[in-house]
Amino acid sequence: MTWSLGYLPLREPDLLDALFLAAGRSLHISNAFEGKCRWMLRCINLVEVHQNADPVATFEDLIAALPADKMLGPALHQLTGHMSCSTETVDVLRRARKARNFIAHEGADVGDISAARAKHLLEHAGRLRSAVTDLAAGDNIISQWGFHFEEPNCSLPRDLIDAYPAMVDKWVFGHFGNLLDEVGAPAPTEAAKPAQKPS
Repeated sequence: MTWSLGYLPLREPDLLDALFLAAGRSLHISNAFEGKCRWMLRCINLVEVHQNADPVATFEDLIAALPADKMLGPALHQLTGHMSCSTETVDVLRRARKARNFIAHEGADVGDISAARAKHLLEHAGRLRSAVTDLAAGDNIISQWGFHFEEPNCSLPRDLIDAYPAMVDKWVFGHFGNLLDEVGAPAPTEAAKPAQKPS
């Protein structure tokens, strides 16, 4: 194991650029998903702290009583415990968490970039696309819950919900054209089902 960059020319510079662009964009979706989960859990915890607080407690007292932020896995577990979730929804969120971990820890891990070959890079992009598909499904659910929190009297934007998986896929992988379809990593075909309204 040596330096991450060296003097050797890259065999696949354009494909590496495409993969690293996809990895960066998928990381943005991943970070946003995790941030939304933590924000929602903070809101729920603040409501609980307020409901159980001393009537003369100040806002600062309430904030100080909030539990510390959790890692994504425990945060999602606690979050789904507060919602009326089907086992299917819990499974989608579990897969989204695993996808987030893959994206964060392996999304751009292609080994020695000067030795990387097209087949290997496209296979890796296929695994990344599969993870992004799972992440987008979970992000779609969390986004719906967040929308209910922020706009409790508004209808969900069905068009956006239905289009979201394809929008994410196009933004992250659109620059690959049909290359990923050819290696058995087609674009997602189905939108996530609507999430239950938070109770």
